[in-house]
Amino acid sequence: MRLATLSKSRRTESLVLSPIDNRRLADLCGQFDQNLRQIERYLGVEISNRGHIFNIIGPPKPVAVAKTVIEKIYEETQKPGINNAQIYLILQSEMNQVEHPLKKTNHELTIHTGERSIQPRSQNQYIYVDNILTHDINFGIGPSGTGKTYLAVACAVAALESDKVRRIVLVRPAVEAGEKLGFLPGDMADKVDPYLRPLYDALYEMLGTERTLKFIEHNIIEIAPLAFMRGRSLNDAFIILDESQNTTKEQMKMFLTRIGFGSKVVVTGDITQVDLPKDTESGLRHVIKVLKDIDEISFTFFQAHDVVRHPLVQQVVNAYEKFDERRHD
Repeated sequence: MRLATLSKSRRTESLVLSPIDNRRLADLCGQFDQNLRQIERYLGVEISNRGHIFNIIGPPKPVAVAKTVIEKIYEETQKPGINNAQIYLILQSEMNQVEHPLKKTNHELTIHTGERSIQPRSQNQYIYVDNILTHDINFGIGPSGTGKTYLAVACAVAALESDKVRRIVLVRPAVEAGEKLGFLPGDMADKVDPYLRPLYDALYEMLGTERTLKFIEHNIIEIAPLAFMRGRSLNDAFIILDESQNTTKEQMKMFLTRIGFGSKVVVTGDITQVDLPKDTESGLRHVIKVLKDIDEISFTFFQAHDVVRHPLVQQVVNAYEKFDERRHD
């Protein structure tokens, strides 16, 4: 768990929450004030309260962040059932804005899907969504947990809901850790499903299970292995290639040339987690070099501080990056 750097200067600030609602206050504080303790540990502050009046003690910046976090969590308690994960994401988002302030653009970057509204939580996520809105071909590259696939699917659902595209095509190379489809039991759908499960999960969250299955049944949403893209031309579609680090150079070229009129492409991947044979160059690594000078194609590179999963994931990513740097020195 992250602990903010303490400074010698300490201050006390008060915060009065409104409207007064004892159920929401109980959700905010958590059982035995566990949610307040979580905020204290993360930011290095002390929090006490009497009813809806809160006192926060600590260094100026963490105190200011704590006030904002408490206010945002209280907003979230309008719907019952806030959990540790939601609190952590709010904490991380606010600290990221302090350390890496968002530089706003003229575009509205709240993504509205069938079930919820989604906002970027870091500068790189903000840039990524802005790039998707303004470019026809986009690459999101970085470690797991940075929101690459999730935000791409959200943008695709929003485009479908607003009639900017007629269908969504979600694609993944069906080769992981050296396994091939033939080693898996069942028909083709059974073989492909395990590789595409993260895409299903995102769709269920944004559209609901019933609507997602209905769209898949009517081919409005198509989920397919990369091999099925050969020979096709896709018009008026939002196409996402996930786990693209496991494509070959030839597969990447084939995929990118499927784009038709009125379509948008997002390619996501992590070049540190390639499962191809050792002598095979990743199509994602290769395409960065080939297309880097085309202005109409965007590349967004995510870092460890963009990770929005369990707090230890960020530390794991940082540890691997430092290890690789020492190994190459």
